[in-house]
Amino acid sequence: ASVPVCRVEEIPLLGARVVRTARHGDVALFRDGDGTVFALHDKCPHKGGPLSQGIVHGKTVTCPLHSWNISLHNGEAQAPDVGCTRSFSVKVEAGEVFLQVS
Repeated sequence: ASVPVCRVEEIPLLGARVVRTARHGDVALFRDGDGTVFALHDKCPHKGGPLSQGIVHGKTVTCPLHSWNISLHNGEAQAPDVGCTRSFSVKVEAGEVFLQVS
């Protein structure tokens, strides 16, 4: 199921907003420089750092704890680091962000 979680303008460009889900815990919504919205579990695969507090650049976010770079597309750590955090499907319709939570 897809549920509305916020308005797109509530996610800062090159920033993040956290939404709490009953089933998946905290999900970080990111907006890149082009305004594209991505969603990842708000835990770095390395030591569980809060990705929502990281720096967004290009199509990646840098974890604030140990500077791992995580793909916004699929949650994969970028080489030389190895690991993955869960990514979620999102869509934007009429300015509303919908998160796939099933």
